Amino acid sequence: MAMTTSRTPLIAGNWKMHQDHLQAIALVQKLAWTLQDAKHDHAAVEVAVFPPFTGLRSVQTLISAERFELRHGAQDVSEHDAGAHTGEVSAAMLAKLDCAYAIVGHSERRQDHGETDAIVGRKAAAALRHGVTPVICVGETAEDLEQHGASAVPVQQLRDVLAELPAAGEIVVAYEPVWAIGSGQAATADQAQQVCQALRQTLAEVRGDEAAAATRILYGGSVKSGNIAGFMREPDIDGALVGGASLDAAEFAAISRFQHHVGT
Repeated sequence: MAMTTSRTPLIAGNWKMHQDHLQAIALVQKLAWTLQDAKHDHAAVEVAVFPPFTGLRSVQTLISAERFELRHGAQDVSEHDAGAHTGEVSAAMLAKLDCAYAIVGHSERRQDHGETDAIVGRKAAAALRHGVTPVICVGETAEDLEQHGASAVPVQQLRDVLAELPAAGEIVVAYEPVWAIGSGQAATADQAQQVCQALRQTLAEVRGDEAAAATRILYGGSVKSGNIAGFMREPDIDGALVGGASLDAAEFAAISRFQHHVGT
């Protein structure tokens, strides 16, 4: 499978349950100004923020009014389009808020809310129905890694999710080793590349070579400005899903500007 593509790197900041709507405004302003001051090449790297649901409208309004070169997305989405589903937020609602993306299947959702691959697949399908690109998270625990070896669990998770999706439609895949999230101990670039390569091969088998070559695959798990360049040198890693570091505007901007130190 040919791997020469023009995939635009995506640096995505998952704020998790942090930042109320006023704090969200302040953080987006600071991030946008920091990137502008640093002469960030917006055409070369796409930067997106994922605030809590309560901050989406404020972030949307700010980005639109100030014409910031940022995109935004949601941390979750309902598998349902509408109806009696208390507490759920539909993809149609997210689309009205100009959300470009919705994260589905994050390890914390899988662990805290018992989300299965089938549910994750249905959420991704719902996002696609309304023009929102799902960021499909897959990953393994330390126990999974020891028992099944590298890539086996993430690959099976991706297969099961893809089974719920139409053949067409843009998706993003995020590999997040659960053992690395918030631990300060990231996977090595070689480890991440090995899994991301297997995920791309799976995409090729299920969706075809062209779709696989066009799909962005992110790495997530203790990403920092000090290690992002190593990941981005790998041929099958197209960006990062950043957690805690995305709450620091200067640090997240430095991660987004990885191209300035990718050769170091």
